[in-house]
Amino acid sequence: MDEVHGQLLTLLREEYSKNRTISDDLLSSLNVVFGNPLLPALNLVDKETITRFTSPSGRGAFQVKGSSGKFYALLPSSHFCSCPYHEFGVLKRKESPMCKHALAILISCAMGSCKEGTLTDEGLASLLLTNNDVDNT
Repeated sequence: MDEVHGQLLTLLREEYSKNRTISDDLLSSLNVVFGNPLLPALNLVDKETITRFTSPSGRGAFQVKGSSGKFYALLPSSHFCSCPYHEFGVLKRKESPMCKHALAILISCAMGSCKEGTLTDEGLASLLLTNNDVDNT
């Protein structure tokens, strides 16, 4: 993530923790930087579709339930997503630095609204390999 993304997410974290809302100015700045995926990402955050799973060994992954109902798994250290927009809009057409799923993760973490779950290492591997919903054990 580049410096501008990090600064905007820091501002979001600070503003949301203080006011429990996001100002129009900050939304405008986020829109300029992240573009088309911003509104769908905010919708995913609003619907609480993001879960951070960790294992007892300290490994972790995120799961996002997309607007179509399909699940996407992403690593904390990567913005790679298996969704079609990541391949075509992010990588090929370079329309945005990331897809709505990756952006929703960053926003939900900055706002402190990411759900938490625990999985075994095998459960995390299954999550990443299958992109299916997992039982939160």
